[in-house]
Amino acid sequence: MNTLKATSFRFPGQTTFYKGKVRDVYTIDNKYMVMVVSDRISAFDVVLPEAIPYKGQVLNQLAAYFLDATKDIVPNWTIAVPDPNVTIGHMCSPFRVEMVIRGYLAGHAWRTYQSGKRILCGVVLPEGLKENDKLPSPIITPTTKSDHGHDEDISREEIIEKGIVDEDDYIQLENYTRALFKKGSEMAAAQGLLLVDTKYEFGKSNGVIRVIDEIHTPDSSRYFYAAGYEERQQKGEAQKQLSKEFLRQWLIANNFQGLEGQEVPFMSKEIVQMVSDRYIELYEQVRGEKFQRAATDNILERVEKNVLSCLADLK
Repeated sequence: MNTLKATSFRFPGQTTFYKGKVRDVYTIDNKYMVMVVSDRISAFDVVLPEAIPYKGQVLNQLAAYFLDATKDIVPNWTIAVPDPNVTIGHMCSPFRVEMVIRGYLAGHAWRTYQSGKRILCGVVLPEGLKENDKLPSPIITPTTKSDHGHDEDISREEIIEKGIVDEDDYIQLENYTRALFKKGSEMAAAQGLLLVDTKYEFGKSNGVIRVIDEIHTPDSSRYFYAAGYEERQQKGEAQKQLSKEFLRQWLIANNFQGLEGQEVPFMSKEIVQMVSDRYIELYEQVRGEKFQRAATDNILERVEKNVLSCLADLK
């Protein structure tokens, strides 16, 4: 099956090109950004060797859905979604932190807690918690934003003390983060889901702080099914979830956590298809509608044509 693994376009007015772990980002006239969401997949900050069919479409269309639903709460960067895998928006200067917010003790937070630590990013966690327990209130646990290698946990105090983000701006980032998480949790609940944790990235354009990149997608968020959550917690059973955690757990089971000297395990066609199916499942559960697979026979041609058409309309 054809996948969108990499791009190398030359658009009119193109000034810069940046290849991220998953996204290829083109700057146009130092004014607009063309974000092409590829089918690449990363885990533990490592890009895995196999691309996942329809993953980019799932991420881009889910992000567009949530950004549109929250634009009255927080300004965002988007202008148009001209292709299933592409968003075009305002060029922003990104803040060098990722705002992670957690409503439940899961994933990295649980692994940290399980190791015996009770302070995460300057936030004190209570004793006696179990994996996937709901926290007394959502906590913000920022990370540094790294172009290469691992992002690292950092506290609010360190961010301000080191001048990574101005204090007034950081307070606004926290307020926006909590508002987005509240809205995302409400939208998840309407679909029978619990928004467990997520991350947001922000940037500035003409003095305006905007949420950038994706929000509430399986790459940035973790969801539990609400039905049976309490019963599973009481029994100490694993939660039924929709997120990328299943992929992380598969990698861990195959002795890979992105550490030096470790090799990415072989990803069979069956594993690749399973990952694709899980992404589509999450899309359909979160959106409450059937996923419409875009044509994949000439993906690069389709993307280029749609982007060029949109850019011509912006001129």
